[in-house]
Amino acid sequence: MNRTAPKTAPLPTGQPDARGDIVPLTLRRVADSSPLDRAIAEARDALIAQQNERGYWLYELEADCTIPAEYIMMMHFLDEIDAPLQAKIANHLRGRQAEHGGWPLYHNGELDLSCTVKAYYALKLAGDDVHAPHMVKARAAILQRGGAARSNVFTRIALALFGELPWRGVPYIPVEIMLLPKWFPFHIDKVSYWSRTVMVPLFLLCTRRPRIRATSASASCSRRRLRKNGITSSVPECWQRPSCCSTTSAA
Repeated sequence: MNRTAPKTAPLPTGQPDARGDIVPLTLRRVADSSPLDRAIAEARDALIAQQNERGYWLYELEADCTIPAEYIMMMHFLDEIDAPLQAKIANHLRGRQAEHGGWPLYHNGELDLSCTVKAYYALKLAGDDVHAPHMVKARAAILQRGGAARSNVFTRIALALFGELPWRGVPYIPVEIMLLPKWFPFHIDKVSYWSRTVMVPLFLLCTRRPRIRATSASASCSRRRLRKNGITSSVPECWQRPSCCSTTSAA
């Protein structure tokens, strides 16, 4: 099978070298090719057609809903809540909820449990009523897939920071791992740079085990505000609890 998309034939004399001319010309050339070749050529031509005349491409920088959800969580953890911004982010999260009740990692994708747990928790921090239809739907989707206890380690660390999950429910990653010699099977220099930017902060968090209730006076005030708004123990209603989480009370 030919995995190399066919080259575009030269344009007839007198026609301008415009992007709009490339697409139909190329599609005619691959009409008799395999479905894979046609798909590759169509994708390539669609990108070429969107190229700026100066040579670059410009699109909106998007991320899945874990990023805006984590931003709400960060504001509450630091007790630096920008209410108008939080309202916009919460509205964005509600608008991205899929028909299956949760949140995917890409448009029209399958439900991602960890992303859904974070989005659900962020909306509760933002003040959404747990009995609202979209929250009921999200909670049911989480429980149907085994509960928040089955979310990934990053999500469980985030929940532990808010005291919603005991730290013993998170894999222990000692900060002293930074001192391992280079001849050891694992060394920080042996992982990619973007992994290091994630791993090093997690080493510190897993060693110090901070919680919003005890990190600072402002964080304690934030926690009291959450209790007042009925948000404390906001995720345990989504737990199907393993033994490591037996101390977390149900909402």
